[in-house]
Amino acid sequence: MVLFGFFSLVLVSVYWINRAVALFDTLIGSGHSTLIFLEFSVLSLPNVIRMSLPLAEFAAAAYVCNRLITESEMVILQTTGASPWRLARPFLWFGAIVALMMSLLTHYLVPASSQQLELRTAEISQSVTAKLLTDGTFLHPTNGVTFYIREITPEGKLEDVFLSDNRGDESKTVFTAAEAFLVRDGDTSKLVMVDGMAQTHTADGRLSITNFKDLTYDISSLIKKVSPVGQRIQYTPTWELIFNPERVSENTGVPLGRILEHGHGRISQALLCVVVALLACSTLIMGSFSRFGPGLYIVVALFLLVFIKIVESSVADPVRGDPNMWPLVYLPFLCGLMIYVFQQALTSGSIRLRPKRKHAEGPRG
Repeated sequence: MVLFGFFSLVLVSVYWINRAVALFDTLIGSGHSTLIFLEFSVLSLPNVIRMSLPLAEFAAAAYVCNRLITESEMVILQTTGASPWRLARPFLWFGAIVALMMSLLTHYLVPASSQQLELRTAEISQSVTAKLLTDGTFLHPTNGVTFYIREITPEGKLEDVFLSDNRGDESKTVFTAAEAFLVRDGDTSKLVMVDGMAQTHTADGRLSITNFKDLTYDISSLIKKVSPVGQRIQYTPTWELIFNPERVSENTGVPLGRILEHGHGRISQALLCVVVALLACSTLIMGSFSRFGPGLYIVVALFLLVFIKIVESSVADPVRGDPNMWPLVYLPFLCGLMIYVFQQALTSGSIRLRPKRKHAEGPRG
């Protein structure tokens, strides 16, 4: 468990940094605060941990088993009469603990964080302040609109404002003002410009200039609002996905096969954690009897892990196409379990790939 924690920390850090860089470019570049960036980063952590757990589990199990072999502790255990099945018992408990962690993530933490992340995304998309109140930078809140503020005073006054609206086909207007204020009026946001000028260029080539003392401009339309979807399968409870998929399909518009594949996939991910630890153990125990050493068998265990992931990805399309084929979701777990049983039986001598040679009888006296 100590090694599992170490490898998890390393892998989660790598995944999270990649995710954080993309969030930083999107949020900070759009004028949002650092607290918003940290909030979004934390909400994305459960899904990052979910992706990292199987790899960290495999690395920890393979490292412990390899160390037992290289330090001859595995040989001592085998000479005392411990069978391969007995040697795999701690790895079974380890896999069960990781499976419980994965279940907690897939059934509760990941759906809850995904729902909260979508709600916060919808709220932030409606934030006019974060979108427009950035001084010294030319902003493009929507196509055809350019907005610039030279400076924002501590009192909230916008100085030297430039607003270009090129969304109209018949005319294009440029507003400039010495100062402006952002005012909320119910659900709308308005920009009140003071001591400015409006230049309108029509399609026939005419230019009209209007000087104004004050002018109110509705900027609510500049912000593209994203309304949260009523229900998504990503944060729908697992029991509802499995036992009431028709209702979920009606509420979300998602095909029935995809709902069942997603619901049973949450359970399958936890079961695969048990198989990952057992495969790492059984494959390296086979290596303890080989003159090639455990290094080659670590590579074999990696290939087996990749094979199981290939099986997992290959059963997704048939289940999505035919809801009655949902038992195929558990095929990767069954394949991994069968490989583990075969390896253990081969190591313990229960089955043999080649028949045992008979010794030739000597001449009788």
